[in-house]
Amino acid sequence: MGDATMKPRNPLHNRARELRNNPTDAEHRLWQQLRNSQIEGVKFRRQQPIEMYIVDFVSFDKRIVIIELDGGQHAEAGRKDQQRDACLAMNGFSVLRFWNNEVFENLEGVLESIRQRCL
Repeated sequence: MGDATMKPRNPLHNRARELRNNPTDAEHRLWQQLRNSQIEGVKFRRQQPIEMYIVDFVSFDKRIVIIELDGGQHAEAGRKDQQRDACLAMNGFSVLRFWNNEVFENLEGVLESIRQRCL
């Protein structure tokens, strides 16, 4: 009976766990501010699979995805970013993007942008 009601596990689940266990410095810093519903009481999860993508942070309640960009691998990935954004939009999510240096140099501004989107 229990197996019949269980949701099938996303095949990206194990990779998402690896990413949660090995965050970048910027992800770690941002997570310290997002965890435990610190921004407007909104619950965020980190490194969550959504369809065939793993997003850095997500609020399922507010339908917000936050993507941290390191400037290297993401710079040439424009087309993949567009495909991911289209998939997330079809699932009702809006996407906020922040560069690593923004997280380090303007954390308050990043948090305010997130807070505004949560309201």
